[in-house]
Amino acid sequence: MKKKALLSHTYHQSAVIPYRIKEDRLQVLIISSTKSKRWVVPKGIIEPHLTSAESAAQEAWEEAGIKGLVHPMMVGTYTYKKWTGICQVEVFLLRVDEIFDKWLESFRKRKWVSVPNAAERMKEASLRDLILQLPTLILVAEQPQNLSSG
Repeated sequence: MKKKALLSHTYHQSAVIPYRIKEDRLQVLIISSTKSKRWVVPKGIIEPHLTSAESAAQEAWEEAGIKGLVHPMMVGTYTYKKWTGICQVEVFLLRVDEIFDKWLESFRKRKWVSVPNAAERMKEASLRDLILQLPTLILVAEQPQNLSSG
């Protein structure tokens, strides 16, 4: 009989929900995961020398080849099991301003989809809910008092 591994550690990650408005339609950029080939948003371990938002922006560049404005206000969290523990992910919004043809993890596929389509493709229910709230989250995040300069 196979023993189940005990979940013994919490990993802290950050992620972005990358979005743009094209032809008056809100779109979300989703990317393929490295192993399971399902659709995800850019995320990774929070680097010790970066804030959660800065680390999420770095992951967006490395995993999706995109840059833009990361809103400094966290919009939510979600968790999932990975390795021998639980990953707790802080989620930020990224308004995509630049899309690059070459980037570090260009083996990943990327696809612009509608908000409902993006939500439908996410495995984690909390992340699906955040994506479905995206229009409202953007309105709040883009209020002048919520934007940081820099």
